Amino acid sequence: MKRLLITATLVLAFLNLRLTSEAVAQQTFRAAFARTNITPLTPQNLLGYDPRMSEGVRDSIYHKVVLLDDGKKKFYLVSSDLGCIATVTYDKAAARLKKEFNINPEDFWWANTHTHSAPEVGSPGVIPLFLGSRYEVKYNQEYAQFIEDKLVEAVATARNRQVPAKLGAGWGYSRANVNRRARGVDNKTFLGENPDAPIDGKIGLLRIESVEGKLMALIANYPIHGTVLSVSDKRISGDVAGEVAQYVEEQTGAPLLFINGALGNVAPRFSISVSNTGKKDGQLRQFRKLLGEPILEANKRILGTTGSVKLSTSGIVIETPRRADIKTWPDDMKNYLRIGANGVALIKMPIQFLGINDDIMIWSAPCELFCEVSNEIRGNSPFPFTFYAGITNGTLGYLPTEEEIKLGGYEPMVSPFSPSAARDLTEGVSQHLDKLSRQK
Repeated sequence: MKRLLITATLVLAFLNLRLTSEAVAQQTFRAAFARTNITPLTPQNLLGYDPRMSEGVRDSIYHKVVLLDDGKKKFYLVSSDLGCIATVTYDKAAARLKKEFNINPEDFWWANTHTHSAPEVGSPGVIPLFLGSRYEVKYNQEYAQFIEDKLVEAVATARNRQVPAKLGAGWGYSRANVNRRARGVDNKTFLGENPDAPIDGKIGLLRIESVEGKLMALIANYPIHGTVLSVSDKRISGDVAGEVAQYVEEQTGAPLLFINGALGNVAPRFSISVSNTGKKDGQLRQFRKLLGEPILEANKRILGTTGSVKLSTSGIVIETPRRADIKTWPDDMKNYLRIGANGVALIKMPIQFLGINDDIMIWSAPCELFCEVSNEIRGNSPFPFTFYAGITNGTLGYLPTEEEIKLGGYEPMVSPFSPSAARDLTEGVSQHLDKLSRQK
């Protein structure tokens, strides 16, 4: 009997060792992070407002790359502290990555934090149709090439840093933003603050950690315009996204990628007025508490991570009528417009989807979407964690709701989309999410 017990114990120990070894062998999910500094060394045109040339640097700006690899598919998510990139600028970078590393475009997303204290890069896209005076000076081709080269460099670095990893998802909440479609007593709309209007305060969070549980990187998704710093402050800065990322990284010792959401009608809760520029940094630093702390709290609540990860990507093209009074279109963006059989000009909007296992779905669109649209899509989504990556892979401009277009104001004035665009997008994305859910 004693010999049988010893034999049984040895067999159990062997089986346990074998199961542990098989679990390690089945750990196919790997991840990596890389960053590269893209702070310009010479003055550059800054995003937004009237034409402005940068003067000095408040804080450095970066490309940040997270590489996810499930053993069969590699996915690259890039977040850049830039004001804006056009869809054709994304296309050019994607073609280069395909040529140099054989990365398919659907596996490469390029988001920008939309800080107004950093340059627009490359082609201005559709914006000169409405704000031509801002682009009387041609964009800096040398800096645009520098940005592309640095992006390729960061991707190459990430490819050489992959290690076994685990992933988890969670939610947080912050009141760091406010609807910026202010109303007067005459119901006219202007840029300001409207606390009674729709807003999205949810923080979507992905946690990437080592197999031992050490934090490797966070990906935070939250809608907010990068307009805290005053128009008269011409220093290069990551603005609110950069400030929050720096704080979270100081607290965790791990990098944070900030992915903006449906920010089209969403402003930071505080902005520095022209008359208050003596307090240049005070209000910006408040966002460490307003948004940085909620991100840290959301990270603490992610208690379950897994090394069993499966990635899937897909995409659709939603065609929606161009605004009727627009009669021209940029020559370099002809691939994003189609003239229908009835003569109606249709904007072609590429929508991308990244699925992670059965419960996480991230979708992206190249536009500054109004938050009501992403709120509705998320509310009806079959996936428990549905995140929207806004102004990703370029931008086609503001995409307001039909109701807000009727109320006028800045965003509808500079949008190329017709009143039906929001509904076309909602229906197209929702139908595709339902299709993906049925497939899973």
